[in-house]
Amino acid sequence: MTTVDATSHGIVLREHLRPQVNIAAQEVSGAKGGRVQLSRLTKDYDGFRAVDDVTIDIAPGEFVTVLGPSGSGKTTVLMMIAGLVEPSAGAITIGGRDVTHLRPQHRNLGVVFQSYALFPHLTAAENIAFPLRMRRKDEAEIRRRVEEVLDLVRLPNVAQRLPGQLSGGQQQRIALARALVFDPPVLLLDEPLSALDKKLRENMQFEIRELHRNLGGTVINVTHDQTEALVMSDRVIIMRDGRVVQSGSPSELYEHPKSSFVADFLGTSNFLKGELELEEAQGADEWSLVTAGGLRCRVPEPVQGSKGRAHLMLRPERIVLNDSAATEERFEGRVAQIAYTGNIIRYRVALNDRDVIEVTLQNKPGHVPQVDIGSQVTVGWSLEDVHIFLESTIKQCVTRKKR
Repeated sequence: MTTVDATSHGIVLREHLRPQVNIAAQEVSGAKGGRVQLSRLTKDYDGFRAVDDVTIDIAPGEFVTVLGPSGSGKTTVLMMIAGLVEPSAGAITIGGRDVTHLRPQHRNLGVVFQSYALFPHLTAAENIAFPLRMRRKDEAEIRRRVEEVLDLVRLPNVAQRLPGQLSGGQQQRIALARALVFDPPVLLLDEPLSALDKKLRENMQFEIRELHRNLGGTVINVTHDQTEALVMSDRVIIMRDGRVVQSGSPSELYEHPKSSFVADFLGTSNFLKGELELEEAQGADEWSLVTAGGLRCRVPEPVQGSKGRAHLMLRPERIVLNDSAATEERFEGRVAQIAYTGNIIRYRVALNDRDVIEVTLQNKPGHVPQVDIGSQVTVGWSLEDVHIFLESTIKQCVTRKKR
């Protein structure tokens, strides 16, 4: 457990683990906010390397989400930026000022934690005013700023309510207002939406994004929720085992994953495993992946023309089902499962005894074929939607270093 003193919000925090790689900032036109630079940031715990040599550059006004599974190091990175965890090595610069060893209250950062950490005995207005009182602002300015941020988060009528009288969504917005009331150059979000139900969480994703567009400022968000990262962010940084494995815009990461881990972690993916084979033909050579089930799929030429074992990756929404339109690859299969989720219908199709793929279709008139479990169907896809990951590179997965 890490305890924060009253001047940096008076909150008790859970401490999680785990970053690497050189990531350039993307300038945001006319942006406010502070530039955040992490240089070779490392954190060790009793011989265990939780965060490994991370270098990240976040531009003023950029909304960046650090995404990763539990134990990836994302929360430890955020806590080091906040000043709640001391780095073992490396440097942290905010707005051109080295803050690596500054205490949290001297960094002037806004922070919203997963638990919100509202003082239960203070009203919503008093909770919001707390950072201003710690900065010894005069009462007239405090009242003005509290009213402004309550309007900003669209809760002007709850100023005198206690946290226990507020809904989860209202508490989240009060915590956000408290973090924004003193105009911090950087706002840190530690999974602030995880305690909300699905519908409210989705609404808050848009609200926070809209607040960022209106206010500017730099935002660093930490989450394990892939949808949240895609919806809210200018840039997403994916972490695994204490290191950064890929960084880019949401569409870049989804459409062009550089590893099977990123492809599998971000969204839903089909993987077919097999051997790469080169068929020499007149005019052009053709690469195929042959699975243990005997499926032969044409694939793009792998990097450096390497043979060997590989994983073929294909997104479920890029596969057509019983569509008469010509596709480069077509296979017969049997519907093994159907899952109705409202706007989307998911089909699991067995291509043979070993190879099963998932197909997702939008539930709209004329778009969904009339098939049942056990129906024989045809599936197809385009080669441009196929990604190949060599097994030799997959096995070079990052492992945590012992120190």
